Amino acid sequence: MSVTLSSPPSTLSSSSLQQGRRLNLAARSTAPLNFIFNFRRSLPQIRASANFSSSLDTGFITELDAVSSFSEIVPDTVIFDDYERFPPTAATVSSSLLLGICGLPDTIFKSAVDTALADSECVAIDNSDVRLSCFFNKALVNVGADLAKLVPGRVSTEVDARLAYDTHGIVRKVHDLLKNYNDIEVPPERLLFKIPSTWQGIEAARVLESEGIQTHLTFVYSFAQAAAAAQAGASVIQIFVGRIRDWARTHSGDPEIEAALRRGEDPGLALVTKAYNYIHKYGHKSKLMAAAVRNRQDLFSLLGVDYIIAPLKILQSLKESITAPEEKYAFVRRLSPHSAASYDFKEEELVKWDQRSLASAMGPAAVDLLAAGVDGYVNQAKRVEEFFGKIWPPPNV
Repeated sequence: MSVTLSSPPSTLSSSSLQQGRRLNLAARSTAPLNFIFNFRRSLPQIRASANFSSSLDTGFITELDAVSSFSEIVPDTVIFDDYERFPPTAATVSSSLLLGICGLPDTIFKSAVDTALADSECVAIDNSDVRLSCFFNKALVNVGADLAKLVPGRVSTEVDARLAYDTHGIVRKVHDLLKNYNDIEVPPERLLFKIPSTWQGIEAARVLESEGIQTHLTFVYSFAQAAAAAQAGASVIQIFVGRIRDWARTHSGDPEIEAALRRGEDPGLALVTKAYNYIHKYGHKSKLMAAAVRNRQDLFSLLGVDYIIAPLKILQSLKESITAPEEKYAFVRRLSPHSAASYDFKEEELVKWDQRSLASAMGPAAVDLLAAGVDGYVNQAKRVEEFFGKIWPPPNV
């Protein structure tokens, strides 16, 4: 998912960067937008003067460099001010980003939304609800296409969460989005489609992956979901470590969480470990993304997982901490294909997952958190369409 970007694209002018800074203020008021950054880059060459010795000369590296040798690091928000320090390699386009764009009069993505609202195919639709849905899809794709020009990696596009329990609806929606991307010449290998991990979403991922379309399953809060997603061949599986921990602090009665607590383990970290081991022990192609990482210790405990989403304050702390050559080996890879091979699974965990077995295996935490995630996405999508309904038609239409 990562391709090294050694410097920011030259197409970003200083005025565009200033617009990007303003966009971030709006985006912060909504759900976080994930831009994937690649820190596996060599530090810039520093020439030593007679009275100065650089960290490169002495073999020192930052802690961020050290941990990035194990996992790809994903900041959990987009900060255009940090573009040069944290150059992104991939991005996500979502309803939350559209809300941020629409909340400001002038942003680097404003023309993408304006073009969507003037799309002749959408304008010709008589039914107002269908027309607004068309505008929504076009806006997602237009902004996604702009992001694809800014980053060398893949762009993940949110699939309407109102279809979370409709397999055929999800597949049709992805086909529509993919056609729109194709119309503006964004190749499919640059794209992921972000789908909630309901049973219907997992089945949709299975169908889409069989067609060569890459999927990103989100809102995974149980091993059953993770295993079913891996069996479906999802390209990326996203687990929210901190949200599981938060649920465990205020609730009880979830067997999976309580088993982890009895072992003295954090339930969110334990789920990532188990899912990673399952994927690697049984040869599934999926990449695992650990999200909602709350502190440095969480990050250190996850080293080896494919992607780690972490707050910028943690990443800045790591970037400012220097590690001596003899200390860099203190960072230990916690997850690896070798350790996965020796992990023991129960017989009931190795079933071919179907809708009934998934429903019976998902505990109250997964049920509650999945529903909350879907509801949040649905509300954001509705807000985007409501906003489009208020500003359309523009004066010249």
